[in-house]
Amino acid sequence: MPTIVSVAEALPHFELKQAAVLDFARELFSESFKDIERLLTVFQNGCIEKRYFVKELSWFKEEHSFAEKNNAYIESAINLGSKAILNCLRNPHFLAREIACEEIDAIFFISSTGIATPSIEARIMNILPFSEETKRIPIWGLGCCGGASGLSRAYEYCRAYPGSKVIVLSVEICSLTFQRNDLSKSNLIGTSLFADGVACCLIVGDEVNMNEWCQLTAYPKIIATRSVTMKNSLDVMGWDVRNEGLYVIFSKDIPSIIEKWLRPNVQQFLENEKILIEEIQHFIAHPGGKKVLEAYQHSLKFPSQMTDESFHVLKNYGNMSSATILYVLKQFLAKGRGGELGLATSLGPGFSSEILLLRWEDL
Repeated sequence: MPTIVSVAEALPHFELKQAAVLDFARELFSESFKDIERLLTVFQNGCIEKRYFVKELSWFKEEHSFAEKNNAYIESAINLGSKAILNCLRNPHFLAREIACEEIDAIFFISSTGIATPSIEARIMNILPFSEETKRIPIWGLGCCGGASGLSRAYEYCRAYPGSKVIVLSVEICSLTFQRNDLSKSNLIGTSLFADGVACCLIVGDEVNMNEWCQLTAYPKIIATRSVTMKNSLDVMGWDVRNEGLYVIFSKDIPSIIEKWLRPNVQQFLENEKILIEEIQHFIAHPGGKKVLEAYQHSLKFPSQMTDESFHVLKNYGNMSSATILYVLKQFLAKGRGGELGLATSLGPGFSSEILLLRWEDL
């Protein structure tokens, strides 16, 4: 089965404390909501202490056109995406030697926060020395589910081409979708939650000889995946595209939907693989927010410590849409021991879920 070998991120330049963003939101929204102080408690109760943005906070106090914001997305995506790829292929924690860009057979590019044609991975291929024959698979619009979906699609590619090395590059510049004139509660919640994040993951097929360049004694293999889309749920999460850009759709019912809907999906998936949920030792959960992680715990009956890594990422980086689960995956990569099982999951627009079963195996 395909193996996850390395993960790395590239941090945007500007680190913003949650208290500073709270003051910004108070200034922006105070005239629109009489109960603004009550609403602003989402900043304090969401477990986020800091986030990273590609622009400093003062930039968001000014008007910017959709074109200007999207150009900033393209510039940031190329810059940070290139860094994340190199960080992944040179990561000394997971790799004993650098993997050259020329060795990569396919790039799965994941994003939902900007538009580019040619897509971002094509632009990066003009900067980094990838082969001209590298396959390009850009995937747009999966939102928070995109990182896990990218891993699943890379798994399928490596099953079909077991001699391949592929990367999953997730680039989400969520801050650039911020709308100053959107005075909805969804925008207020999004302002308290979303951040910019870029991460890259290396996955290899069974026929790749890993022994000469692997640093760890055990790596997680992807054993199986499951994709599910809920019917008639298009209004749960996504974008409303207007002249000014992307306006967030964010239902308050997401935590309750997770509690009712996720466990049957996970149970069916694990039953198909003849695995009991009690056998799962590592839970690689996309931290959509504090309430989302609590809904995971309640739905799956996992002890709270199984979401410690997800809470750590939420606290220090916020919700970076599709990139977030790769940040969490990095926390787990070296923790697993041979024979241990992991479950990775994320949810996104559609409304959809992506689930992966991992098993660490000794080299």
